[in-house]
Amino acid sequence: MGALLLCAGVVTIGTAAQAADEWSPESSHTSTDRGDGTYTVPLLRSDVPDISVERVPAAENDEGRDIYYMISTTMHLSPGAPIMKSYDLVNWETVNYVFDRASIGDSFSLRNGQNSYGQGQWASSLRYHDGMYYVAFNTNNLNGAYIYRTDDIENGAWQRTALGRGLHDPSLFFDVDGTPYIFYGSGGTSAVRLNAGLTAIEQDYPNIFTAADYAGQPFIGGLFEGAQFYHIDGWYYAVIITWPSGQGRQVVMFRSKDLLGRYTSAGGVNTYEARGVLNSNGFAQGSLVPVARAGGGTDWHGMFFRDTFPIGRIPALIPATWSGGWPTFGNNGVVPVDGAFAKPIRLSPAEEALERQKSIVASDDFANDAPHKAYQDEEWTIPTPPDLDESLLGVELLGNAGFEAGSVSPWAAQFGATLALEPADAASGSAALRVGNRTLNGSGPNQNLAGKLQHGVTYTVSAKIKYTSGPASVRFNLAADWGSGVQVMTFGTVPVGQWTTVTGQYTFPATANLANVKFAVETPWGNPQPASSTVEYLIDDVSVVGQPVTTEHPTEAEIAPNGSRLDLAWEWNHAPDNRYWSLTDREGWLRLTTGKVVTGQYVYTKLSNRAELAWFEEARNTLSQRTFGPRQSAETRMDISGMRNGDVAGLAAYNRGFSYVAVKRVDGQNTLGVVNRGQPFAVDLDQAALESFLPGTTVPLGDATVVHVKADLDFASPVGQLWTTFYYSLDGLTWTQLGNRVGPQTLDGSLAHFMGHRVGLFNYATQATGGRVDFDHYLLSDTLTAQGQPLDTGALDAAIAHAETLDSRHYPADAWTAMRAALASAKAARAGRFGTQNQIDAPQRSLSFQLARLGVLRAEPELPVTASAQARCVGGRAYVAVQATNGHTAPVDITLETAYGTRTVTGVAPGANAYQSFTTRATSIPAGTATIRATGTIDGTTVTTVTTANHPALSCGA
Repeated sequence: MGALLLCAGVVTIGTAAQAADEWSPESSHTSTDRGDGTYTVPLLRSDVPDISVERVPAAENDEGRDIYYMISTTMHLSPGAPIMKSYDLVNWETVNYVFDRASIGDSFSLRNGQNSYGQGQWASSLRYHDGMYYVAFNTNNLNGAYIYRTDDIENGAWQRTALGRGLHDPSLFFDVDGTPYIFYGSGGTSAVRLNAGLTAIEQDYPNIFTAADYAGQPFIGGLFEGAQFYHIDGWYYAVIITWPSGQGRQVVMFRSKDLLGRYTSAGGVNTYEARGVLNSNGFAQGSLVPVARAGGGTDWHGMFFRDTFPIGRIPALIPATWSGGWPTFGNNGVVPVDGAFAKPIRLSPAEEALERQKSIVASDDFANDAPHKAYQDEEWTIPTPPDLDESLLGVELLGNAGFEAGSVSPWAAQFGATLALEPADAASGSAALRVGNRTLNGSGPNQNLAGKLQHGVTYTVSAKIKYTSGPASVRFNLAADWGSGVQVMTFGTVPVGQWTTVTGQYTFPATANLANVKFAVETPWGNPQPASSTVEYLIDDVSVVGQPVTTEHPTEAEIAPNGSRLDLAWEWNHAPDNRYWSLTDREGWLRLTTGKVVTGQYVYTKLSNRAELAWFEEARNTLSQRTFGPRQSAETRMDISGMRNGDVAGLAAYNRGFSYVAVKRVDGQNTLGVVNRGQPFAVDLDQAALESFLPGTTVPLGDATVVHVKADLDFASPVGQLWTTFYYSLDGLTWTQLGNRVGPQTLDGSLAHFMGHRVGLFNYATQATGGRVDFDHYLLSDTLTAQGQPLDTGALDAAIAHAETLDSRHYPADAWTAMRAALASAKAARAGRFGTQNQIDAPQRSLSFQLARLGVLRAEPELPVTASAQARCVGGRAYVAVQATNGHTAPVDITLETAYGTRTVTGVAPGANAYQSFTTRATSIPAGTATIRATGTIDGTTVTTVTTANHPALSCGA
């Protein structure tokens, strides 16, 4: 147990008068807007990968100004595919999600040993077309690609269409004639044309261009994916991320006059030119973003992310300079980390103050006051449990799976391949199967499994594969074919010269014709045929085994809304079980109740070595937010009185590597301590040992039923590592450090999670279900205790003082009510004592956001002046007579303006009139308008009110 941290009351303060004048809040935790018209990159200090940005022009939305929306990858998190919004491209807030859960199946729900770590939803593409918003994304383990659509991106329900196949890093693109395509691929860019309703694939265009087409170019190599397509000034442009050997990640752009390149060009040649456009500090992959300019012009920026682990992949808005039809990004191609650029869109001072307060993370008091969103009402059809032949589950379905029968049978050759036993080089046993004479990707072995497979059953499939000559590595597919095209059950990359196990799981859909189905081992198809199509290879120990009948089955209660609405900053670790969390069971608290006991039997389905999950990773209802850098502190208060023996609950900073502070209940006794899991990650785990408390961090809690815990995350000491320090308090005022800082946490190169570190609240059971923990709040700060700074209430005092100067008459009622609620919370906090900067910053930022919002919504008071205008004839000439009446309680100055002259009358008394009859010197006049400007004082403030009065046309001729 560490030394005393600090005691309450050590604060710096200023006077209320000073505070009222000095209210000028900092930018939010995830904004790099410097408040002077510039910002720094990366932008959001948080994990927002695989970004796609879309502009909705002012003429096509109800707000009358350009709006930008952004979407990113969230993999296994729920809700997923966040929609973020911005007016200036620098400051962003989350306004919606595309889905509440991507699936109700086992893998997205941490059910029956399945999980979606490193898989789930990837690389969304967001597009707006003809009044409709579309999102396309691929799922690595949820049956391929999907398209979602809505006509209301912030509040509408999304309609989902399954495309039935995988499309790696899809980019939805509407051609100039409206024809929809999806471009996709890794190592090469292919396309599919969709039907007009975007509900099905109509045509394939494989390998429009590939990395091999640009051999020798210094900016081509490694990654070749993440394509996003645009049509600019008559050219089709593709933006792609590459990673040449010995270089950093970079942006390469391709352009052509022909969208489909070789498929429509004369002679079928590749028409796409390539050019490296950004190779600086690893900024790469993302969107081109248009910015409208006066006179109808358009500037372009790139919104590219940068690997900044452990925080994650952080986006950066980078200006482009065009020359000869090609952009250069940054300052002549240079983008310094933390470099500054001018904001591309400037708003009014009040609007910019509000935008700077917006964030994609949030402190929370769990008041259940978040807005209702349509995705929360997602409807799912609960499947009927299958009627299965149990004798076909848990047993090997392949005959001669290890090739020990002395013959090839029942394996058969397809597409010209030859099969032979190979006794000299078996992975195990006496023989392997040699596959030779290959000329096509499909050339290889198959086995008929008719009558052995069952709909809805998940099969574990695997094979040991080796080849000795050919490319440095080859992807092999374990595939099923029932006459509707080859279905890849799983795949893996095999390096030359060594036995490699390819394994995965596949669930046979209800549409599969299982009366005529074959299992095959082959290489991927390509046009032209790739080099792997002729590789001779060996296979051994092939397996297809149906998993036992599902022991957990999704229920209506599990997915039904439970009346609780979380702030949009929160996401669950996999889809939640809504029976076991609540914001309504106890007002102002988040309750997490254990719904199942961890097993230690879960494994990473993405990893070929089938590495096990820790108990913490298996826990389902873990609630989390992004982290932000370079430093972050998160604090919560836990009521642990409802815990049961074997329960573990606390506050975590986590990825595959994780650290957490938790309470464990053992034999009726609660103990607090710290757990740290770092690399290397073992395949086989002793979960209990892995998540045992570190020596020197444990505290017996005795009879205490409430404990405050705090995690200080430091991403800057050094950069590229996360070190976390944990603290606890029994009263929230006097805090104690728990041992030393723990770490380092770094990027997991296996990509098992491949997202930035998150901060989560959790509660899991190791013995029995039903235990509960209540969390009172989640308080954020960017000040760490280790920085040694005194508690500072200056910003909070300034916000409170400023709020007290405002007048409700100037603001809409709902916004005023929201501000007063935030003010009440801030004043209540200020009236007490503080133990951490988190307790100061959270109410201050909440109040400052509401104050900034009022600044935008402020309506100037109006002077009660009424006016009229008339036209009349005098001596054959037309006159315009204008009169204004002062309805104010004090004198005002009134100016009467017409096309025929202006008159100002000063000091018009209450109830008195200002009048002028203007001669037009004409015999006839058209209809027109008089403008009346009244200037006076309301509550000590000078106010000018402008009104108009119309007069008719008039002719004074004979």
